[in-house]
Amino acid sequence: MNVVAAYISAILLAGLAVFQAALAMGVPWGRFAWGGQHGRLPVVLRVGSLAAILIYIGLLAIQMQKAHVLQLLPIGDWIDAAAWAVVVFYLLGIVGNAASRSVSERWVMTPLVSMLFILSLVIALGA
Repeated sequence: MNVVAAYISAILLAGLAVFQAALAMGVPWGRFAWGGQHGRLPVVLRVGSLAAILIYIGLLAIQMQKAHVLQLLPIGDWIDAAAWAVVVFYLLGIVGNAASRSVSERWVMTPLVSMLFILSLVIALGA
């Protein structure tokens, strides 16, 4: 089950990475991200979108390693702690998106991050 969760998480994160790349290139979808205060993001938030892509890669690497889909580093106790850190990261993401002043961000990103939270929980609980 956790392998399936890892692959679904990979698909969702890939979609988010494409979204963040589009924001970084100036596509006017800012109402769905970063508090929703901008159509086209200012430069500092565009850089933040690029950084988000790197974070997504790290989150996915941890989940794929924990689910035994790929092995980047030797498996040890660190992977369990890292997998739970991913769960907490997504939990904080739910809170942040739900508290956004942007209706678009609340209605789109909160359910998306909630799905990633559930998937990360499945992965963290898996063997």
